[in-house]
Amino acid sequence: MSYTIEEHKHRFSAWAAGRAASVNGCRFSVEQAQTILEDAGLSRLFANSNNLPLPQDIDKSHRNWRKNVIATANNNGLNFTHGVAAKLINIYLKVGFVCGGHHADARVRALHPPIDSVLLKELSAQDVGGFHRVWNDARRICWSKFNSSQYETVIDRIRVSMPNQALWEVEQYWRGYQ
Repeated sequence: MSYTIEEHKHRFSAWAAGRAASVNGCRFSVEQAQTILEDAGLSRLFANSNNLPLPQDIDKSHRNWRKNVIATANNNGLNFTHGVAAKLINIYLKVGFVCGGHHADARVRALHPPIDSVLLKELSAQDVGGFHRVWNDARRICWSKFNSSQYETVIDRIRVSMPNQALWEVEQYWRGYQ
């Protein structure tokens, strides 16, 4: 088997996702993250951005991906929430597609951004979209404890706050790089 750019992207993206999504109360190794992503079928997406769902189907696909990741994690003795599953998926796809040069593709523009406390704090501080209360409520819950509905509310409010923009652009408010 030859070492392809798709395999390279998959390995690096799985590493980044595994490091970012492993948190207190839900610790797992990078190797476990990679296995979960592979077993949940997400690694098949990396061959081409056309493998991603159409923008209008992203939320339904993401919900199914989260369910698959949670089930796969459970089969590996881990207890993932929708928040942890989403973070694993979103970092994985961000590294592979958004940062992989496909950021202008309509399917990539619709991908969910990673959600964490740093982003939610800044969204609240700047009252992005006039949703200060939503961002604060999400911060109190803590992204790693989100259920499906709580996670989807945050994504929906980001979408409403940034009409006609790629969802990854919300990361202009992420201060974790500082």
